[in-house]
Amino acid sequence: MTGPGGPQGEAGGGPARHLPVLLTEVLAALAIRPGGLYLDATFGAGGYTRAILAAAAETRVLALDRDPDAISAGQALVAAHPGRLTLVETRFSAMEAAAAAAGLGPFDGVVADIGVSSMQLDEAVRGFSFRQDGPLDMRMGGEGPSAAEIVNGASEARLADILYHYGEERMARVIARAIVHDRRAAPFATTRQLADLVARIVRTRPGDIHPATRSFQALRIAVNDELNELAAALHAAERLLAPGGRLAIVSFHSLEDRIAKVFLAARSGRGGGSRHAPIVHAATPTFRVEGKWPQVAGEAEICANPRARSAKLRAATRTEAPAGAPEAAVLALAGLPEERAHQPRGRRGR
Repeated sequence: MTGPGGPQGEAGGGPARHLPVLLTEVLAALAIRPGGLYLDATFGAGGYTRAILAAAAETRVLALDRDPDAISAGQALVAAHPGRLTLVETRFSAMEAAAAAAGLGPFDGVVADIGVSSMQLDEAVRGFSFRQDGPLDMRMGGEGPSAAEIVNGASEARLADILYHYGEERMARVIARAIVHDRRAAPFATTRQLADLVARIVRTRPGDIHPATRSFQALRIAVNDELNELAAALHAAERLLAPGGRLAIVSFHSLEDRIAKVFLAARSGRGGGSRHAPIVHAATPTFRVEGKWPQVAGEAEICANPRARSAKLRAATRTEAPAGAPEAAVLALAGLPEERAHQPRGRRGR
């Protein structure tokens, strides 16, 4: 999630601090209709939900977020739209259980904005940002092992796999070795400690991204199990969407986008996959992909919201075919090498 929300100022249910990414394109992909029922799988600051509620009369939304702070902040929006918005604290992989508990479904549209929210990045205490010093946490929902626990407890090989496969960091092995060396003297406790270590190893030129960008991305994905969450959510959305319902997925790096691309290719009979993710096309397609994807932000949006620069939108329409079994190529892309032993291990950074 990039923290969907409105511009500075008032919006339905109170001020929204963050800009929803590719909002116009997402609404077009969802084809909002009066009286429709929609699922916002990553509520964040509520930007997509606000727009869906405002797009057509009597639309209803089930919105999910695993971050209790987002749920608390969203209560004003719930109050502003009585009977039309249900807000649930849960992982988006659990959308089927949330929908069943709320007595809602099937849905006319499902939207998800994958990744960390700008609200989380902006709050040093959450430990997501290498630009602000804070505890090395990175947990979106507060449960499970923190980034500090992984950094201080994982083996050198596992750290290297996390950094290489989830962060696409070419210096993964060197960084992992340095982490293991330095933690013997003192455990890592803050984002500054880790960012400084990575900056000693990864050399950049003026204008490049911060040297710790890929390492922090990798740890965040590992802490929150983001790629497996996405794989599970895509399959769950397939089961929850009504025939003719729309799926819209906004991603922010190649790992997420690849999973969405492979899932939709497999389920629509469109695309050939790769040697790393061979696709077995469904006998009867469960999605229809029309037009050219992905869509990306234009220059005006990027100027207004730099975080939109890496955003990609993929969308598809649900057919009447029954949902299929989990797609093996998608599950393979979501795991680390030991979780997909049949896949080539690849090299880690030297």
